[in-house]
Amino acid sequence: MAEVNSAVNNLSEQEQFRLDKLNKLIENNQNPYAITLYDRTHTSKQISEDFDALEGQEVSIAGRMMSRRVMGKASFAHLADRFGEIQFYARRDDVGDEAYAQFKDWDIGDILGVKGKVFKTKTGEISVHAESMVLLSKSLHPLPEKFHGLTDTDTRYRQRYLDLMTNPEVMATFVRRSSIMRELRAFLDGKGFIEVDTPILTPFEIGASARPFYTHHNALDMDMVLRIETELYLKRLIVGGMEKVYEVGRIFRNEGMDTKHNPEFTSIELYQAYTDFHGMMDLVEEMMKAVTQKVCGTLQIPFQGNIIDIGHWERLTMKEAVKRYSGVDFDMIATDEEAVSAAKAHDVQLPEIPTKGAILAEFFDAFVEEKLIQPTFIYDYPVEISPLAKRKPDDPMFTERFEYFINATEFGNAFTELNDPIDQKARFEKQVAQRKAIEPDCRAQVDYDFVNALEYGMPPTGGLGFGVDRLMMLLTDSASIRDVLLFPTMKPLDKETQK
Repeated sequence: MAEVNSAVNNLSEQEQFRLDKLNKLIENNQNPYAITLYDRTHTSKQISEDFDALEGQEVSIAGRMMSRRVMGKASFAHLADRFGEIQFYARRDDVGDEAYAQFKDWDIGDILGVKGKVFKTKTGEISVHAESMVLLSKSLHPLPEKFHGLTDTDTRYRQRYLDLMTNPEVMATFVRRSSIMRELRAFLDGKGFIEVDTPILTPFEIGASARPFYTHHNALDMDMVLRIETELYLKRLIVGGMEKVYEVGRIFRNEGMDTKHNPEFTSIELYQAYTDFHGMMDLVEEMMKAVTQKVCGTLQIPFQGNIIDIGHWERLTMKEAVKRYSGVDFDMIATDEEAVSAAKAHDVQLPEIPTKGAILAEFFDAFVEEKLIQPTFIYDYPVEISPLAKRKPDDPMFTERFEYFINATEFGNAFTELNDPIDQKARFEKQVAQRKAIEPDCRAQVDYDFVNALEYGMPPTGGLGFGVDRLMMLLTDSASIRDVLLFPTMKPLDKETQK
């Protein structure tokens, strides 16, 4: 076999040393990459949990060597697998002179297979007494120093594989993420919802304010859009009679990035016929309590310096919340002009179209959101900022919509869905016209096929959408969305930096 070269230029002395070792192994017909199978019988967790039954029994373990102490004719080392680490003890007299010499020449980070008997050391550590060892894969790069791990956040996000192998708490975060997804699905499935998939590539940009990513379909010779939501397709399924649907969907928005936003993220949207936004509030509260209890074992969870009580939820209208935290009573404001005057008096930013409802939303952003630490539903949103929600029958300037907030962050959005096709068409057309007035070159269009679907009749429906990644942040006490995304979006390094 030809000599192996590293993918990295400008090798360090350690890296060159490891590469030389690999080439020597290959010359001696001991290429570790040629091994295709290793019969691992137990993980570190299984041996730890079943020690009483396994003591003295032969097992095969495998993992990455994370540490080693060579003491002449005997050595201790630790192997890391997905579940943690386990120690093994290797003695020259047991494995043979040649095998022991090879073992001492292996490096920290190499992946090994070890066969031997389970025992407990004098210090009480559960271990495997090695009878044979095999090198399964060679690590050509040294790992970060054990007691400091990988701490540079940029490197951690770019090289998540290195982050996972050196920082156990990172592995725990993503294992918990998997558990959270499993419990969310179990909850919704248990409520009779059907999980579905809808298109990621859509034929045009809808009128919503979120900016999309564009691509081009060669066979059809047409531009297409990566979806910014799953809503309109899911509601078509409600029209079709599916009644309870949800989708765990990847969403793409060509917008800014910060600790709460990534250009691609995961959402869950769900729709239920014959209920309204109050039914969605009840569903959210029940779901959050059930998932949190299952995953965390408690409803009082730490998050960024606060203890969040998932067991208690407050419900306020937007007007009530604004009055509580700003002192301004929008029930006493009759016109858009009065709302503009109130905004100027309180140094509240005016929206592009300064209507009373839109200004109420600006007051909420300025005075309320940062105060909502404990779980809170805010409902009855102005129609100007809720183009897909049904108007309140007793006050058509407002809609049957809520958002819920935890630790001053919005976690989800829900409506009593608009099922009046005439009203929906008018709102869509107004929304697109407003977008084009602000951005003349935008390619937003009205989804007339969705309006056509509504014309066949959609039952009264409650709908909910929430960002899964923010929930992951909450239930893992993570400060940034990048901490709960395995591969967050990063600007590529230039070629010189990568060398």
